[in-house]
Amino acid sequence: MAVEEEGLRVFQSVKIKIGEAKNIPPYPGPNRMRDCYCTVNLDQEEVFRTKIIEKSLCPFYGEDFYCEIPRSFRHLSFYIFDRDVFRRDNSIGKVAVKKEDLQKYHGKDTWFQLQPVSADSEVQGKVHLELRLSEVITDSGVVCHKLATRVLECQGLPIVNGQCDPYAAVSLLGPSRSEAKKTKVKRKTNNPQFEEVFYFEVTRQLSYTKRQFDVEEEDVDKLALRVDLWNASNLKFGDEFLGEVRVPLRVLGQAGVHDAWYFLQPRENGGKSVKVEELGSLRLNIVYTEDHVFPSEHYTPLRDLLLHSANVEPVSASTAHILGEVCREKQEAAIPLVRLFLHYGKIVPFLSAIAHAEVNRTQDPNTIFRGNSLTSKCIDETMKLAGMHYLQVTLKPIIDEICTEHKPCEIDPVKLKESENLETNRENLRQYVDRIFNVITTSGVRCPTVMCDIFFSLRESAATRFQVDQDVRYTAVSSFIFLRFFAPAILSPNLFQLRPHHPDPCTSRTLTLISKTIQTLGSLAKSKSANFKESYMAAFYDYFNEQKYADAVKNFLDLISSSGKWDQKSIETPIMLKEGFMIKRAQGRNRFGMKNFKKRWFRLTNHEFTYHKTKGEGALCSIPIENILAVERLEEESFKMKNMFQVIQPERALYIQANNCVEARDWIDILTKVSQCNFKRLSTYHPSAYLNGHWLCCKLSADTAPGCTPCTGCLPANIQLDVDGDRETERIYSLFSNYMTKLVKMQEACGSKSVYDGPEQEEYSSFVIDDPQETYKTLKLIVSAVQTLEQQHTKYKRDKFKKTKIGSQEHPIGDKCFQMSYIRQQSESSTYSI
Repeated sequence: MAVEEEGLRVFQSVKIKIGEAKNIPPYPGPNRMRDCYCTVNLDQEEVFRTKIIEKSLCPFYGEDFYCEIPRSFRHLSFYIFDRDVFRRDNSIGKVAVKKEDLQKYHGKDTWFQLQPVSADSEVQGKVHLELRLSEVITDSGVVCHKLATRVLECQGLPIVNGQCDPYAAVSLLGPSRSEAKKTKVKRKTNNPQFEEVFYFEVTRQLSYTKRQFDVEEEDVDKLALRVDLWNASNLKFGDEFLGEVRVPLRVLGQAGVHDAWYFLQPRENGGKSVKVEELGSLRLNIVYTEDHVFPSEHYTPLRDLLLHSANVEPVSASTAHILGEVCREKQEAAIPLVRLFLHYGKIVPFLSAIAHAEVNRTQDPNTIFRGNSLTSKCIDETMKLAGMHYLQVTLKPIIDEICTEHKPCEIDPVKLKESENLETNRENLRQYVDRIFNVITTSGVRCPTVMCDIFFSLRESAATRFQVDQDVRYTAVSSFIFLRFFAPAILSPNLFQLRPHHPDPCTSRTLTLISKTIQTLGSLAKSKSANFKESYMAAFYDYFNEQKYADAVKNFLDLISSSGKWDQKSIETPIMLKEGFMIKRAQGRNRFGMKNFKKRWFRLTNHEFTYHKTKGEGALCSIPIENILAVERLEEESFKMKNMFQVIQPERALYIQANNCVEARDWIDILTKVSQCNFKRLSTYHPSAYLNGHWLCCKLSADTAPGCTPCTGCLPANIQLDVDGDRETERIYSLFSNYMTKLVKMQEACGSKSVYDGPEQEEYSSFVIDDPQETYKTLKLIVSAVQTLEQQHTKYKRDKFKKTKIGSQEHPIGDKCFQMSYIRQQSESSTYSI
């Protein structure tokens, strides 16, 4: 969710890896062990909780968390709790990182010391106050100076134990003063509107003989107003402290009026004295990102350079490839590049171009796509984005079963428990591997189109480059789909949204063994037993040394790497994709035939869609895949029948009723997938049938009338991406800006290569530069586009600073770091104007 700021959108996001805690203080009882979990909080609002690690003082979590941050915040906090079955969970310690300090730890594994948790220091929110100093003349002619304190409202107070019933206590602090007044309690709100005024006498009464409006400066300097926020509680423990504000009365100045917002602060001298080293520490990796996104036209020069990358010859001279060269980690470049190219539908030509270049640089077919290159990282990222639903449908049911059954599968004799039987464990593991292998190798029809297109390109490039090696067309694809997609998802299902948390150690071990076996099965290696360092794994793999496993892998790889172009006949042997009984309505191929409903056996291959009277008999009707123009649901009102869909052909539509809604969806998905790239696919269709001389949906009488509803099948199957192209371009700009020194160094390398034809200088050897002149031209355009955006960001910051008012609702008083930054910018602005 973006925050709009005068034509500019601000996005905040955070990606966190919660590693482990160590040296947690032992429980005081005889057991001494603790059941700990960790929470992630924006200020005091919990946004994520890890699973509970039982009976450990050094709990390992290994959990990842990502979120878009929809509001402003001051601290990103992490709390370690000890579960208590009978009472409220006990907080052991916390790590609180100020928002402005997050960049210090960006992307680094860091150990943080746990700090004590005190109710007096756990604050969030802000309060709006109005102070007014006025003179009051009493009946006796004496002048009194009184302070009118108006508590208007609060925002963003924490919700404590599921409720927030706040009230404010206002007091005037100074020598011999203890006055305190309270507002009414506002029930069930963390954004209370108080609108209450309190009066305090500020100065001693003065007679008329003296200066009438004197204020005793010494007294005022010593006085301060304190506003405490409390949560009214019915519990015996009393009301809970929410924060305080102290306002020295000298802020009133000559005008005698002060109106401002304040951040709530911890209570002074609050908290207990606890030795930090006694609480333990927590390992975290935090990546906080704040994107300031301009309107789309600002990014046109840089975006055009990026989207043109696939057409640049050689591709190493393209803007996208150069980004991969200058970034410290290829992953940094891959994430925004893939999202941008997917958003604009350019991902396949871009990946095809960089993959083709990498294949041509590869000397040994056995090492193809094995390195952490830009190509590998980009394809990995594409599979994660485009293939997430595919993974969910394919693996989640069996992964859930493995994680809930807890069957023993340890096959290492050294690690075997006394109560376990080795042969039983092997059989448990074999059954799991068999089931996962089957669901993977029969899932080809669900593989997203964009992935199939990429695999087709990889296969073609590899086969052309290494024509002698007949298996390279398979290994080029399997190195991604098995090695980098299915195997990692099985190994760490929580990282692929297949499970909410990291599996327990026993299940994790089972998944590791399954992942190793599936990875080896998919690799099609000549000597598979030799792939295992462990003898027990080599012995276990003997179960799978049958040709049927290799054949299943090859059929699967053929399907997902040939369907990209959907030249179905390129696969000589038809592959059966789905079959089963359904009910169909006669298509009216015979002029006087009855259009009734009959049960038929349907069969779909990569070549054709047929139906038969019964299974095994000859086809009554055959529809070539290239004749399928659309596959859509049919409204129930057409025939008063549920779970119906239509297969639309050039001359007529075939109406079919599936046995249930799940089966109907599966057939629609698969038929849509196999016909996805047909050239004559429709863009509109009729959601109801043509009956009694007109279409039931739009009432048009011509049976050839164009459709009245947009087709759903024209979108790539199973891909739903919420990508903001401008935001991704802004992120790429930020990367180029951060690595500007490398861009300059790369320009120097181009010059060196152009001038000197001798050995390459060592400082330039890290860059891939195939054509120095073309690369230099691109670099010059990149630098120009980046500098233009840099100037626009600088102007925005300067204009925003001019409009910034400390004490406003957007910038409350109390954020010391912001105020110091404000003063520094004010000084820089003054120098700039001079």
